[in-house]
Amino acid sequence: MSKPNFWQDQERAIILSKQTEEYDAEVIKWENLKKEITDLEQFVALGQNSAQAEKDDASLNDYVNKKYDQLKRQYEELEFFVLFAGKYDRSNAIISIHAGTGGVDAQDWSQILERMFLRFAEKRNWQAELVDRTVGNEAGIKSVSYRIVGSWAYGYLKSESGVHRLVRISPFDAEKMRHTSFALVEVIPELPETEDIILKDNDLRVDVFRSSGPGGQSVNKTDSAVRIVHVPTGLTVACQTQRSQHQNKETALKILKAKLFKLEQEKRGDEEKKMRGEAQKAEWGKQIRSYVMQPYQIVKDHRTEHETSDIQKVLDGGLDEFMEAYLSKQRVKK
Repeated sequence: MSKPNFWQDQERAIILSKQTEEYDAEVIKWENLKKEITDLEQFVALGQNSAQAEKDDASLNDYVNKKYDQLKRQYEELEFFVLFAGKYDRSNAIISIHAGTGGVDAQDWSQILERMFLRFAEKRNWQAELVDRTVGNEAGIKSVSYRIVGSWAYGYLKSESGVHRLVRISPFDAEKMRHTSFALVEVIPELPETEDIILKDNDLRVDVFRSSGPGGQSVNKTDSAVRIVHVPTGLTVACQTQRSQHQNKETALKILKAKLFKLEQEKRGDEEKKMRGEAQKAEWGKQIRSYVMQPYQIVKDHRTEHETSDIQKVLDGGLDEFMEAYLSKQRVKK
């Protein structure tokens, strides 16, 4: 950043400047914690606090214990970030939800998951930008995609990629029978502009159509929505939430690049597993997590065995424990 020509490439410079700010903020948090720990050690050694408010050993011990608990919580929060070791963990994320087996219940389940992830993003002060959404005929959604903008968004959300299974008494069943429904969640990192992913014009089929989602008059009365098909792989990306065709195309291309990158990574991983003779990764049809509402309540992650009976907390965006368990297990494997 100190080089004279740093700002000649403004796009790259802005990205690096933002990364530097994030690194600086993280370092400051660790340094402040270290200073507070040192101050507490000195305080205990002296046998009195800085304000000299405590007048007996009991109150002194209470102060030390409370301060210790506070510092321990701060340390555990910072320690969690050590689990993020992936190249793109700091990146924004593209999260997509697709209704699977289960008919209207699966579409309703997809909408419940949509709310869960939006609440999680809201708690972390992340920005959620709708990319594409197809609603169900009777209830719920068939599919939806969001761009989640925030530091460590992909690092957190990558643990949610896979099939989510719901067991409950269906509100759409007149006989009040228990139903099992599935939804597929896909999470990919948003690649920085500096990432070298080349898209050839001959490999792309671009279709424009009229937006079916909410928006202003210029959105719904013009062919502003864009669908891009990558012919060699069959990957399809649609965007219809921006006001112009150009903006929708730009967003769709960005997501397509990220999907192609993930596809290439998965191919490399499959080749490595074949060489080692390991079993192939289970995806669609084999759930990563089950949410049971009746006859009892439990949320269980089948990869880590982490579980909780507080299903409402989870559906309200309380996913931190599940994400930490997943990241911890991935770190142990490495």
